[in-house]
Amino acid sequence: MAINERKTIDLEQGWEFMQKGITKLKNILEGLQEPQFSSEDYMMLYTTIYNMCTQKPPHDYSQQLYDKYRESFEEYITSTVLPSLREKHDEFMLRELVKRWANHKVMVRWLSRFFHYLDRYFIARRSLPPLNEVGLTCFRDLVYQELNGKVRDAVISLIDQEREGEQIDRALLKNVLDIFVEIGMGQMHYYENDFEAAMLKDTAAYYFRKASNWILDDSCPDYMLKAEECLKREKDRVSHYLHSSSEPKLLEKVQHELLSVYATQLLEKEHSGCHALLRDDKVEDLSRMFRLFSKIPRGLDPVSGIFKQHVTSEGTALVKQAEDAASNKKADKKDVVGLQEQVFVRKVIELHDKYLAYVNDCFQNHTLFHKALKEAFEVFCNKGVAGSSSAELLATFCDNILKKGGSEKLSDEAIEETLEKVVKLLAYISDKDLFAEFYRKKLARRLLFDKSANDDHERSILTKLKQQCGGQFTSKMEGMVTDLTLARENQTSFEEYLNNNPNANPGIDLTVTVLTTGFWPSYKSFDLNLPAEMVKCVEVFREFYQIKTKHRKLTWIYSLGTCNLIGKFEQKIMELIVTTYQASALLLFNSSDRLSYSEIMTQLNLTDDDVVRLLHSLSCAKYKILNKEPNTKIISPTDHFEFNSKFTDKMRRIKIPLPPVDEKKKVIEDVDKDRRYAIDASIVRIMKSRKVLGHQQLVMECVEQLGRMFKPDFKAIKKRIEDLITRDYLERDKENPNLFRYLA
Repeated sequence: MAINERKTIDLEQGWEFMQKGITKLKNILEGLQEPQFSSEDYMMLYTTIYNMCTQKPPHDYSQQLYDKYRESFEEYITSTVLPSLREKHDEFMLRELVKRWANHKVMVRWLSRFFHYLDRYFIARRSLPPLNEVGLTCFRDLVYQELNGKVRDAVISLIDQEREGEQIDRALLKNVLDIFVEIGMGQMHYYENDFEAAMLKDTAAYYFRKASNWILDDSCPDYMLKAEECLKREKDRVSHYLHSSSEPKLLEKVQHELLSVYATQLLEKEHSGCHALLRDDKVEDLSRMFRLFSKIPRGLDPVSGIFKQHVTSEGTALVKQAEDAASNKKADKKDVVGLQEQVFVRKVIELHDKYLAYVNDCFQNHTLFHKALKEAFEVFCNKGVAGSSSAELLATFCDNILKKGGSEKLSDEAIEETLEKVVKLLAYISDKDLFAEFYRKKLARRLLFDKSANDDHERSILTKLKQQCGGQFTSKMEGMVTDLTLARENQTSFEEYLNNNPNANPGIDLTVTVLTTGFWPSYKSFDLNLPAEMVKCVEVFREFYQIKTKHRKLTWIYSLGTCNLIGKFEQKIMELIVTTYQASALLLFNSSDRLSYSEIMTQLNLTDDDVVRLLHSLSCAKYKILNKEPNTKIISPTDHFEFNSKFTDKMRRIKIPLPPVDEKKKVIEDVDKDRRYAIDASIVRIMKSRKVLGHQQLVMECVEQLGRMFKPDFKAIKKRIEDLITRDYLERDKENPNLFRYLA
């Protein structure tokens, strides 16, 4: 059977046929009337190439066709495209370029289809650039290389017109800039080197001119508004026509010219800079300042510095105000401590609320501003007022809130909220141990004299303190609160015991609060000579308590006791609420009409100080239950006293106060003693683990360990080290006296 021989196509005639197709394509692109390609036309062109590439050598024209493919583009660009571009300028040239580039891509797409067979075999085998790439390269080498400078300048000029508020054709710009990107065929270097670099330079120059005028004429808030608006517009520009990769570089240029260059001048503008904005509570402007300056390198440092300065001076002003008020009061001889300090702590809390809100809202919770706030508060929170340390003021403030009839009438929510805030302030105070001791003393008084307004609040603040300062800080205080609950149960079982043993009843109502020694502040227990009536009470309770527990020793603290006495006066019978000391003194007058100072002192077995306080409260103060000879305001060892049977008062029941002893000195001494132990323990702990350590290192680690409770004084640490050396815990190195060794 015969094989159908395919007729060989020679190059001339084959190319002539292809040329007709290419000319038709160019005419369509030029907008001339041509019928569209039908699928038959397309198949014919494709098959011609296929045949010309699959003929046996020497009739395989693959290489020649590959060259002619490129020449078709070069010829079209040189004869038609370039002349049409060279005669146009500015925006018209840009429009023409966009049109020509779009046409060129269409032409590449069609021709690559006609010549597709080349791509599949010939190009793959020879690793030549694919047809698509050849087409684009022609445009790049002939059109782009010649015109990119003119195009770049035209685009930048339009961008500057837009910056000045003129309307421009953004879509056109987008299309032009896409050419810079597409010409790179996946690489960005044409866009970056031929357009972006110059555009960024122009942007910097543009904003340099603007900023140098604005900084002279505008207030800081106005300038910031403009800067923010400019940044917003540049961002907008990127989203409309620049490539997205330009955004960070563009904004960086604008931020540099508008903000970095003028940062100091802006922040320190006399009537409108950062100080003024803080002073006038310009929250929106401050938020804007944060937004803008957070974008530039280290831009927030000066802002947070000014914030810290501002808060410090506001706080220091409060301290001075409180000092002045206190010294005026001293001059008036009125109650010096008390209300004024309450007001001061309140104001500090308000100040903290205000600026914490700034940190959270204006400064978006940024750590730099939290740090600034903390450092500012640490400055003035540790100053103290009128001889009272801030630790004491805070403890007194809490006491006023938590005790019955305190100076503040607050709802439960308000109390909770205030306590929360006090604990926050405590974080800034370096002597937390001093606060703890003052707080404990006051807590003890509230609990023992039934002055506490609400158990829930007492427990609640302890929980807050525990979270802030750790369990060790509150363990004794929690013990005190628990002790009272146990003491109430104990009292109930004592009353049951008396009901069941009527013979034991001492004939006086007796309430005893049993406390655990370790939890409570140490109280002086004197051997007061109790009146006989009371001695019976003590014995009865001791018998009851020994049934309950054999191994506990009871120590009686009469200085904390109270007594209700019935006084029979000429006018009427009255009930007197007094301390155990006062009661013991008054009961002496049941068996004597007149007693001298020294007789009272001997019979009660008390110290001079206590006797003076006692007799003063009964004979020289508001209620004169005793008459004193001579009738002066001062108690002397030569005085004599008689029961004042003529005493009367409109009330049936009166409380005779005993002036409180100033415990401040004692608290400070106790805390100092505890600190010595704490420093010793810390040094030993460190040396035990390190064995050998230099002086500097040891002091630093010691400060680090103890810093949560108090700021140890370097001198104190040095003294403790010396002491530990004499007690053979440490020794100095023979060679280097600054080096210590741990002695196990």
